[in-house]
Amino acid sequence: MRLAALSLRYLCSRPLTAALNLGLLTLGLASITFVLLTSQQIEHAFERDLAGIDVVVGAKGSPLQLILSGVFHIDTPTGNIGLTGVQALQSDPRVARLVPLSLGDSYRGFRIVGTTPDYVGLYGAQLAQGALWSEPMQSVLGAKVARATGLQPGARFVGAHGIGGTGQGHVSSPFRVVGILRDCACVLDRLVLTASASVWQVHEPAASQAEEDHDAIAAKREVTLALIQYTSPLAAASFPRFVNSSTTMQAAAPALEISRLLRMLGVGTDVLRGFGAVLLLSAALSVFIALWNAVRERRNDLAMLRMLGASPMKVAGLVWCEALWLATGATLLGLLSGHLLTDLVGYSLAQQKSITLEAWVWLDAEVWIGFLALAVASLAALLPSWSAYRVDVAQLLSGR
Repeated sequence: MRLAALSLRYLCSRPLTAALNLGLLTLGLASITFVLLTSQQIEHAFERDLAGIDVVVGAKGSPLQLILSGVFHIDTPTGNIGLTGVQALQSDPRVARLVPLSLGDSYRGFRIVGTTPDYVGLYGAQLAQGALWSEPMQSVLGAKVARATGLQPGARFVGAHGIGGTGQGHVSSPFRVVGILRDCACVLDRLVLTASASVWQVHEPAASQAEEDHDAIAAKREVTLALIQYTSPLAAASFPRFVNSSTTMQAAAPALEISRLLRMLGVGTDVLRGFGAVLLLSAALSVFIALWNAVRERRNDLAMLRMLGASPMKVAGLVWCEALWLATGATLLGLLSGHLLTDLVGYSLAQQKSITLEAWVWLDAEVWIGFLALAVASLAALLPSWSAYRVDVAQLLSGR
């Protein structure tokens, strides 16, 4: 304990140098912490929201855009597809479940999705209040939507045209809230769900009572995309090819597209990891120089400690303790800074109604942050500690 207290006083005697070394170590550890928190949560979110979805069918365009807009609701759709074509796919023997989604409107930035109750069952979500919709213009709110808007069952609201929430409101067709979902930590938390017929009712022109008018309108109805589960994994080999070649629609495999996206994101995370590694190497060099100079400046002090009975090992431990103090401080500050940065990014994503990032969670991998800081500091202190260990008391006292 005396050794630790003395090393801390030595460290504080050079505040600018100590602050520089502490800052470099902190920045390196913070960047690595940030990469750990964000990459692991994003990968988990993708895996969670893709569960049970084998293929997504929508308008032709970018397959990745189709996945991002239809599964994660973080991009604009590629267009609409005819309802009759989707119904034809539903009767395909390779299709076990088909969930249609109709997009285009939003409420306060949260997307309104016309679909069927199967969409709720796809994620195993449960109701916290009320019930699912049973007729057009009834809606069920995700947990985050309910918290952000304060809407309760029985309340009414008006959707706005466009997925950004800034379009013209459909004042003549208000929705009524009939239920609120429990927090499922999935994409449903930030969606407003309703029947597909609600979306058609909002956007279709008022028709006469003539049966031929109703039939003509029904024949032109569209949905944005369809989420499909296969009856057998073997369908993956033939169904997408069938859709892409035999229809005006496109089929995109979520697993393939997200793997491609994660590889692209991996380049960014590798850059951040490399940046953190460079900072840690710079910190190690800076700590080494600072400790080496400190040993040279304190040679008389170290000799005095030897005369007072301190062993060479304790003298070397004094230098190593300085590095240990730096590693401890940098670990605490680095973890805090990494979580604060994640919180900032998570807040920005929440404002955009995008993927959720939780900043104040603890990952098992974060344990290694402290060991990494200790390893860097110990490596930097190795030669200075050895130099202190070999201090020649007789030579210093003789003035040579």
